[in-house]
Parts: sequence; C-alpha cells; structure tokens
Amino acid sequence: MTIEEFFEVNRKLAIAFSGGVDSAYLLYAAVKAGADVKAYYMKSAFQPEFEFEDAKAVAGMVGCPLRVINADVLSDEKVTANPGNRCYYCKQHIMSSIIKAAADDGYDIVCDGTNASDDADDRPGFKALAEYGIMSPLRACGLTKQDIRKASKEAGLPTWNKPAYACLATRILTGEKITEEKLAITENAESILFDMGFRDFRVRMRGNNALCQFTSDQLAEAFRREGEIKGALSELYDEVNIDGSPRISG
Repeated sequence: MTIEEFFEVNRKLAIAFSGGVDSAYLLYAAVKAGADVKAYYMKSAFQPEFEFEDAKAVAGMVGCPLRVINADVLSDEKVTANPGNRCYYCKQHIMSSIIKAAADDGYDIVCDGTNASDDADDRPGFKALAEYGIMSPLRACGLTKQDIRKASKEAGLPTWNKPAYACLATRILTGEKITEEKLAITENAESILFDMGFRDFRVRMRGNNALCQFTSDQLAEAFRREGEIKGALSELYDEVNIDGSPRISG
C-alpha cells in the first residue's frame, strides 16, 4: 500500500502533529491527497517553544487547520516519576486528549507519524498507540525515515533535514523526578547552544550538572569552544561537561 492509496481509503482523519519530519510529511501527503484532515498539536512543558513555532509554520504552509491542546503532563504522577516506561504513560495522556478533541470536531480516525524505521521493541509509547487504536500510515506503508526525508525534500518541506528531536523529559535520568524547573533549565540551555550555531545535540541533566552531547561532525568544534560553552551555561548548572563520545543522531 502506498501513502496515496491509504488516503484513498481513509478520507477523513485527524493527525497527532508535532511539526517534526514525519508528522509534517504525513500532513502534507494527506492535504495533497485531498483528504479532510485536521492537525492536533499537544502543547506541554515537554516541548520547547521552537517545536510549537515549527508546527504552526508547517500547518500554515500546507494549508491545514491546526488545533492546539494544552496538556498538563506534569499533573500525572506516573509521568513525573520518570519510570523506564514513562513514554507509555505520557502517550496515554496525550492520545486520549487528542482522540477526545478530534471526536468533538467530527474525526473518528486519529493517525500519528510513526515510520517504518521506528523500533517498536524499544519504544514503550507503541503500546499506548495500539491500545488507543492510533493508525500509523507511514509505518503501514513501509516508509522509512530516509524515504520520508527524501520525499519531504522533493515536496519542498522545510522539515526535510530537521534533526530528530526527543522531548525535553528524555534529558533527565530515568527514575529522577521530572519538574517544570528542570525542563525549563534544559530548554534554556539547548536554546543557548542552538543560538551558538550547534544543532542536533542534547544537554543531559546529571544532578545539578550538564553533560553536552554532540554528533561526530560537531564534536571537534564543541571542544574548540569548550570554554565558551561552559561560560554560556554556567549560570544554569554547577558544572558543565562535554561528552567525548559522539552522539548518534536519531
């Protein structure tokens, strides 16, 4: 089945939309196919502001209505306790909210941007998707991340080369309580490094310290500017370190 054939069968649907590579292409493909589609963005403390801005820009570019749902994920103790399957509880919270909002708008089918490259064995959130009956057209059609980036580039989508981005909660060690303050510090730190010209990196919290992880093509530059990086983040952390091992993107 091709993505075009999927939308020939499923003509009216809602999309859980993050503004990332996968959901952006899925939304574009749905609009191009002439489907009756609406995008739903979950705005929470786990998503940095730039993701919200990207989502609004892409939805506007492809001409799809976007509904923003404010999610208080920090009110769920199963999420903030940060267990190994935190993503499962978070997905439950998010998808139940999207399903309700979509149903109120007249959409019975809800889809997400999971692709054929995503490893279901390593992602607790897959269990929640299955439980809530969320459809994953890109995965069902066998489209890998590489396929989606190529198709997105051909379509002129600005997300075609956007780095994979995991939510801010992933920067906090499993088992360590997630708080609004920790998330805000992380977002601030990563925003600072982004403004310094770095991309596709992570700033991990280790107690009151930071561990900055860069991809192999940025690592030498990061060490060259180590003093600058430490100075820029010094007000946010007691200690700032750069991981000597390159971060594997995606």
